[in-house]
Amino acid sequence: MTVNRIVPDLQAADLHASATFYRQMLGMEIVMDHGWIVTLADPDRPENQLSLMTHDESASVVPVASLEVDDVDAAYQAARAAGAEIVHELTEEPWGVRRFFVRDPAGHVVNILSHNR
Repeated sequence: MTVNRIVPDLQAADLHASATFYRQMLGMEIVMDHGWIVTLADPDRPENQLSLMTHDESASVVPVASLEVDDVDAAYQAARAAGAEIVHELTEEPWGVRRFFVRDPAGHVVNILSHNR
């Protein structure tokens, strides 16, 4: 299994104000906007991203980071085998990802996902 991308997720009550802050301060551009989550990227290095979220559309918690992997099913099985707490079960989301949330030993909730292809 390979980790393809890691994106910090910050909870923000006002997506517009937060996105404007990062756009003005760092020159980041909005690359995704679903209304409840906005992802910004550096225009010169688009792999450098930051997501801002008011809430999660289908889970009860906002994760601290999203880790995109090449095989989310293998990641899920590894998490289950390790006895990790699954906070949001493996789910096909309508916005084109298959994902689950897991709690790490420090208590952080992490979104593990693969994009549907």
